[in-house]
Amino acid sequence: MGLSTLLLTVTTLVCFAGNSLLARAALGAGLVDAATYNSARLAAGAAALALLRRLETGPRPAAGGGWLPGLVLVAYGASFSLAYQRIPAGVGALVLFTSVQFTMVGWAVATGQRPAPAQWAGILLAVAGLAYLALPGARAPDPAGTGLMVAAGAAWGAYSLLARGANPISQNADAFLRSLPAAAAFSLLRIGSFSASGRGLALACASGVIGSAGGYCLWYAVAPRLGPTRGAAVQLAVPVLAAAGGVVLLGEPVGARLVAAGIAILGGVGLVVWRPPAARLPGPGRGG
Repeated sequence: MGLSTLLLTVTTLVCFAGNSLLARAALGAGLVDAATYNSARLAAGAAALALLRRLETGPRPAAGGGWLPGLVLVAYGASFSLAYQRIPAGVGALVLFTSVQFTMVGWAVATGQRPAPAQWAGILLAVAGLAYLALPGARAPDPAGTGLMVAAGAAWGAYSLLARGANPISQNADAFLRSLPAAAAFSLLRIGSFSASGRGLALACASGVIGSAGGYCLWYAVAPRLGPTRGAAVQLAVPVLAAAGGVVLLGEPVGARLVAAGIAILGGVGLVVWRPPAARLPGPGRGG
């Protein structure tokens, strides 16, 4: 891996982990409510992607994805925001990442692909790690927050499948734009819990521009250089970066339960994604 590819890869992974850190910094501290954070994040991401689409050279085919990707994107964003009112950044990223992988693997199995024995072992190991993380106890994360993040991961996995296309920037610009009416409706439904500060809105917009739009575009610049196997493997670093950032930047604790569960989950996911290209299931989602 060349130096430019390495730097681009690290920057992309930091953007992905930044989504969790920015959300937790804003929502965990009560700087903005979940619905407003979600709307601001999606609006900022839509604006950034629209600008990037205008700056693209060459033909720009119509996205043609319809309204479903936008609705699924709102489901992801809403669950993600509500979850980060309750759980730390590292836990959230770990649960999100795992849920995305399970969604992608589930879709592969449903469409006729069959995991190899090592992949089934990885699935079982990851499930065991997630179950251990969620077991009741003093260090267990909030159950509602964990469940919301599972839903967010499932929605992001579905969105990753729906939004795939020949022109990723156009596909996602269209989906982000179509997500805005549903995001506004979600905000109206939760108007009673409205609260927002300038800092909270700034964090939400940074997540939309840098973590979502920026991270996504960087990923599609570096992914062809990495190839499918290395591309899937390097994304295992996202929960680790989020957990480390949570400790350093947000003062979040890291207990033995999170470490043990994280090793099991990431090891299990590694068994699933580290396969020869001919035997691979669809690759993981794009980091959230």
